[in-house]
Amino acid sequence: MRRAACLVAAITLLGFGLSTADSEAAAPRPATVTVIQAVPDATVDVDLDGREVATAAEVGAVLGPFELAAGTHDIVFSGAGVDVETTVDVAAGDTSDVVLHLPAEVGGDPVVHSYRADTDAIGPGKSRILLAHTATVAPADVEVDGETVFTNIANGEFADADVPEGTIEVALLPSGSTGDPILGPIDVSLEAGTLSMIYAYGNPRNGSMNVISHTRTLSADGSVRPSRIDTGAAGLVTGPVTTFEDGRPFVPGPLVVLLVLLVATGAVRAARARRREVRGPSSRAG
Repeated sequence: MRRAACLVAAITLLGFGLSTADSEAAAPRPATVTVIQAVPDATVDVDLDGREVATAAEVGAVLGPFELAAGTHDIVFSGAGVDVETTVDVAAGDTSDVVLHLPAEVGGDPVVHSYRADTDAIGPGKSRILLAHTATVAPADVEVDGETVFTNIANGEFADADVPEGTIEVALLPSGSTGDPILGPIDVSLEAGTLSMIYAYGNPRNGSMNVISHTRTLSADGSVRPSRIDTGAAGLVTGPVTTFEDGRPFVPGPLVVLLVLLVATGAVRAARARRREVRGPSSRAG
């Protein structure tokens, strides 16, 4: 009888241990949010969900990261000339920046934009860069090493790309212009296995134009060539896309074209099959 009782107790404890382990394994990962103060000549207090997280934060302040549960969170920015309340929606495991900055029009009230960090794994020797337009200027083009890569990025929009590690030269120009840059050229040093989040802010008319940046470490994905370029919220320049690898444009080879054609053909066949299923079998009157 005593042995049976001991056996039952052991099984119960084992079950409790397994249940606890399963519960811990199933616990959702928190989201992480970083707050960026990009309003020149302002000192800002920041409240997150009713809790003060910063006082008198000056331009360039990078606050956090703060760990948050999945869901909606309230952020309040206050100070002389600053009174902004906003919400940020985050999913479990998300990583994002919330940026307080000025709009494109001169004299406009501060606004807030959030940018989700692409923290997917990256290949060896690669670095990821996100450049956001949060400055008091009209839409701009982005030059990398003297070549226009992204066009017509408006205030609040961004461009991102995977590039080889090293130093690149970045400049912002008025959209469609070939004159002097409104920012830069500036040298940006990119380390392998990192994501650099870069925000252009300020007004070139009063000399306050500058950048705020911070980096995150990424995991490796095992690939070997840095050939991905995304457009973010911006327009990719018309024509061949360079991978920043050696200046040569990326031109799809015959295999890539063949794969595209096969995918397109499969999609057409699938669509025809779905139409036949919707219509049902045809019938004729006798």
